[in-house]
Amino acid sequence: MILNTGQRTDIPAFYATWFANRLKAGFVCVRNPYNEHQVSRYRLDPAVVDAIGFCTKNPAPMFPYMELLKDYGQYWFVTLTPYGKDIEPNVPDKHQVIADFQKLSQLVGVDAIGWRYDPILLSDRYTLDYHRKAFAQIAEALDGYTKTAVISFIDLYPKVRKNFPEAREVSASDRIALGKELIAIATQHHMTVKPCAEGDDLAPYGADCGGCMKISDYEKAIGNRLLAPNRKGARAECACYLSCDIGAYNTCKHLCRYCYANAENAVVLAQSRRHDPMSPFLIGNYMPGDQVHDVVQESWIDRQMCLPLE
Repeated sequence: MILNTGQRTDIPAFYATWFANRLKAGFVCVRNPYNEHQVSRYRLDPAVVDAIGFCTKNPAPMFPYMELLKDYGQYWFVTLTPYGKDIEPNVPDKHQVIADFQKLSQLVGVDAIGWRYDPILLSDRYTLDYHRKAFAQIAEALDGYTKTAVISFIDLYPKVRKNFPEAREVSASDRIALGKELIAIATQHHMTVKPCAEGDDLAPYGADCGGCMKISDYEKAIGNRLLAPNRKGARAECACYLSCDIGAYNTCKHLCRYCYANAENAVVLAQSRRHDPMSPFLIGNYMPGDQVHDVVQESWIDRQMCLPLE
């Protein structure tokens, strides 16, 4: 099976010690975000967890604990965008994140790490030309450290509209014009652009529009075929294979203004105060009335076909 950590929060950046403790304990508990007393308990055991998916803006806090992950397959997405503190107030210095990306790539391998340049938003400061130059600078720094660059344009979900009222949609013409240039830049630096839930508009220009986190990506990362059950993406337009996320909403302290997973900053800070690094849960602990379900888990590795993957 595949375990995900990054659809709801940034565990490596803010909860690395907790996750390390969970790996040592061999299990983790996750509350249903729509029914808090429904609890799923997952075994953390490489015998049944074929790969762990990470999505982070700051992988460095996990570095001291990488030995605990050595028996697990891994795939990492590291987000590197060109925004300042006006948009991403608590994201570390981007030059440091680039250096940490390079280090992580050397630890896990070039096929087990991707770069996310998303969401793309436009404003008087963050213009089309600004994005062209910033993307080129980051792509040059990451050349040889990844083969994948994921892009997407800002989606104005209700939470985003509330926390970022001045944000505006990126027009179809701007998406095509900028997308074409980013694809060309990425190609120069040995990367394939994968638009995230953006349809097929950029396919004629060389983008891979089949999904940014497919089973084939996990297979390349771990070097094994996976007999994964069919599953739908998180959204109708999403072709990614997403399942079993152990994070919690309203807990990411980057406080990025475009974030869809946080309701408002005060809620995030209140939730964070309930975090206990020793708890089985990311936030809080067992509560009266909890119904704990041990999730049935099994390896999906095809033991009859362990061939080198192109």
